[in-house]
Amino acid sequence: MGGSGKGVLIGALALAVLAGGTVGTLYAMRAGPFKGEVSAEAEPAARSELARFATGPLARLETPAVLETAPDYVFKDRQGTEVRFTDFRGKVVVVNLWAMWCAPCRTEMPTIAALASAYPDGDLVVLPINVDTGDDAVADARSFIDVHEPLPFYSDTRFQLPFEFPGRGKMPQTILLDREGRIRAAFSGEADWNSSEARALIDAILAES
Repeated sequence: MGGSGKGVLIGALALAVLAGGTVGTLYAMRAGPFKGEVSAEAEPAARSELARFATGPLARLETPAVLETAPDYVFKDRQGTEVRFTDFRGKVVVVNLWAMWCAPCRTEMPTIAALASAYPDGDLVVLPINVDTGDDAVADARSFIDVHEPLPFYSDTRFQLPFEFPGRGKMPQTILLDREGRIRAAFSGEADWNSSEARALIDAILAES
């Protein structure tokens, strides 16, 4: 494909994402290079000791060696009260970014609800944050989360939070924060969050002093 043709295609895709927000590029998929182009192998990112849990349904788990704090970003609870990740310091937090238009988000939600039910003592906080926009879509999202007890409803109607985490806009995204609010692991795409692999990962973070 010539340079001008490729530029038109890239521009069209970018406009589609900005206009709709639900184009497949927002899902946790990676497109290959254009025909005839050579894809340079990127240097693998350094991984922490938690990389040993990147197996089975979590094989694509990212476990950064350099720890960054969760963004200082305001989202809202069901009552419209402003919430920040700092509000959960002292707890291990599983952040799940989801939307009704994201089919894999809906598919994995029962496993996230089961995970929350498995840790009832409050030391683990499961934090699903919906990123739908528009009153009707948000209302549908509330109804959907209500049949997945004991999950609470949180919302980011600006659809910005998925771009603040390592997945950079991919959906769904699940991020694990330690008690200091640092990003310890991140996963883009659908997974079984009630699997033995997920439980082992979470137990390891909970066991840290």
